[in-house]
Amino acid sequence: MREHRFQTPPGPLGPYADGYRRHLEARGYTFWSVQQRLTYFAGVSSWLASEGLRACDLDESTAVCFADWRTARGRSTLTSPLTMRLPLTYLRGAGVVPERPDDAGRFGDLLASYRSYLVHERGLAEKTVVAHLVGARRFLDSVLGDRRELTGLRACDVTCYVVQTCRDATASTARSAVLSTSSLLRFLQVEGMVTSAVASAVPKLARQRPAPRPPALSQGEISRLLASCDRRRAAGRRDYAVILLCSRLGLRPCEVAALTLDDIDWHHGEILVRGKGDRHERMPLPPDVGAAIAAYLHRGRPRRQEFREVFLRARAPWTRLDFVGVQSVVQNASRRAGFVPFGPRRLRQHAASEMHRTGTALVGIAEVLRHHHFSMTTVYVDVPQPTVAALARSWPGGAR
Repeated sequence: MREHRFQTPPGPLGPYADGYRRHLEARGYTFWSVQQRLTYFAGVSSWLASEGLRACDLDESTAVCFADWRTARGRSTLTSPLTMRLPLTYLRGAGVVPERPDDAGRFGDLLASYRSYLVHERGLAEKTVVAHLVGARRFLDSVLGDRRELTGLRACDVTCYVVQTCRDATASTARSAVLSTSSLLRFLQVEGMVTSAVASAVPKLARQRPAPRPPALSQGEISRLLASCDRRRAAGRRDYAVILLCSRLGLRPCEVAALTLDDIDWHHGEILVRGKGDRHERMPLPPDVGAAIAAYLHRGRPRRQEFREVFLRARAPWTRLDFVGVQSVVQNASRRAGFVPFGPRRLRQHAASEMHRTGTALVGIAEVLRHHHFSMTTVYVDVPQPTVAALARSWPGGAR
């Protein structure tokens, strides 16, 4: 590795420059990327000194001021406040800059209890928990205003909030607002903070006709998708394994992202899938999928002991591949293969269609896809109505 030669920058951040350099190198940044970020770090330090500020005064609002200062001086690069996120992360981890205060504000205790309820009582995934908390904070800020107590909250307040929020919103945004508001009010009812009349005051969304299901991908199209992954490169080996997991086992993006090294039982040829609702289920690992994962682990995955997740980012900073990253892997591969971009859901549909084509019963397909209800499975495969009706249990005592 080339050695970075730099002088300790003036200003309050000078004593932390060398530690910041090691922080960047440990996360896989290239020589020139480290140089660029160290120059930016030195610029921040000099600006703090000129403004009479200390290192502990650095935060998101300071980042905006520094970005405006750079822009006013005619700089055209590194002028976004988001550029300060990496130095702030390091300085907070080193204890130099105080942790960011809880942006929940006056509702901090309530939202903390609500988060615990969503995680421990409902068993929701982190992505869903975050979405519910964002919606809950927006509801509380809008409906309660300057009040700190929920006393006096009326059903009409809830209805007016939802109607106003959804008036000009897209279908997905409106659905998210209704779901997050309903979830929060159910929690408040359980805690005895609101009445059942208030909790049930959320208007229902009109049912929309489902969009036509796209045709299932053929085996030839899946082969084109896999061929678009350059397995001579580390990122290509990773993408190849991700696509195989989605198309052969029907894994969701969140399940691929959550897969850890400890979840793979190489001896018995099984993997532990961490699904929705904190459900953990074991599934057989096909030989070709196992071989693809092993190739990535041996000749592609960065040697990072602090991460147990199987799939990591291919570029710095080296962190686990999250839900959005898995979606991007499939979308980018579909573009390279010449398709209209699509996501992992199409690969999950392919897995279901292949099982249905080979004669697997609907019950078996539902088990592989880890569905609670058979109605969800029919979203992925065309199943005759008599077949679905035969799965329903008879009413005890016969029909009346």
